[in-house]
Amino acid sequence: MTSSAPTPLHEIHQALGASFTDFAGWDMPVRYGSETAEHHAVRTTAGLFDLSHMGEIEVTGPEAGRALDHALVGRPSAIGIGRARYSMICAEDGGIIDDLVVYRLEEERYLVVANASNVHVVAPALTERAEGYDAMVRDASAEWALIAVQGPASAAIVAAVTSLDVSSLRYYAIDAGTVAGVEVLLARTGYTGEDGFEIYCAPSSAAAVWEALTEAGTPHGLVPAGLACRDTLRLEAGMPLYGHELNRDTTPFEAGLGRVVSFDKPEGFVGDAALAVRRDEGPRQVLVGLVAAGRRSPRASYAVVDPATGEEVGTVTSGSPSPTLGHPIAMAFVRPDLAAAGTKVQVDVRGSREDAEIVDLPFYSKK
Repeated sequence: MTSSAPTPLHEIHQALGASFTDFAGWDMPVRYGSETAEHHAVRTTAGLFDLSHMGEIEVTGPEAGRALDHALVGRPSAIGIGRARYSMICAEDGGIIDDLVVYRLEEERYLVVANASNVHVVAPALTERAEGYDAMVRDASAEWALIAVQGPASAAIVAAVTSLDVSSLRYYAIDAGTVAGVEVLLARTGYTGEDGFEIYCAPSSAAAVWEALTEAGTPHGLVPAGLACRDTLRLEAGMPLYGHELNRDTTPFEAGLGRVVSFDKPEGFVGDAALAVRRDEGPRQVLVGLVAAGRRSPRASYAVVDPATGEEVGTVTSGSPSPTLGHPIAMAFVRPDLAAAGTKVQVDVRGSREDAEIVDLPFYSKK
């Protein structure tokens, strides 16, 4: 039995009293005290996350953009230097291998950020798909630690410790500079539905960056935040999670993310034929939001039922009480004919039929 790998910040998390869980082979802080308090801090002030488990894959060379255009469903060659796009890598049958964020750091240098559980699949797939192009793929995950500051106060906190002009950094943009004197890549993005920043640095510098952010954030109410609140935050924001809303049996069109697929690439891409069929025929199932009428939360794998017929018409993918909204929420795949907002359904909660209503995603938006 193999033990989980510690992140470069493991000792800091221990000193903060974190509870840990294995996540994709990493020993990750799940909470430091109250996950609900951490959730509310991100919505009202700011939370500090260790995301060093994420994977970073560098793609470089004169044809790096073309190679990525072929490998992914989007068009990375069209990304401006210093900008980013959300994308996916799909199999030939259109199933999602992983969802990714692609940064263009330089003219011939891209950084592909993959989910921790899929790096071992994504890196070899990108390497294989880059064959024949003047491009090199390298798994650089061990060279990066990743720290995120998320919440309304995040800009003020980061601005206090960086050499970069935070106010001019646009959403889904990235720049090189320093934080607490440490060389970093600073991106304005996140996975919580709030304004936020992700800071890429050398693992040996992670503790110094974390401590500087903690000091700068203390007057603003910044708290360390774990995976538990990260999950409820992304659920409220309607953001999919690989292994729940996204998987090899799902295409971007089922997940409501067909907009990230670019069919206008001259050289095509892996999975384009299957995805064109799915685009034209329509999704077999649709990802929707659910609001439970009672206090019992729908959970992943619970069946969604048509109350008129008693027929199972879908499956819950993620569910939880919503700390922000004060009632249970969930995401689920349902039959397309039952996907309209306002449709009444039921969820089989451990043998009991609980009433729920389909709603548009996201449940929460800071706007």
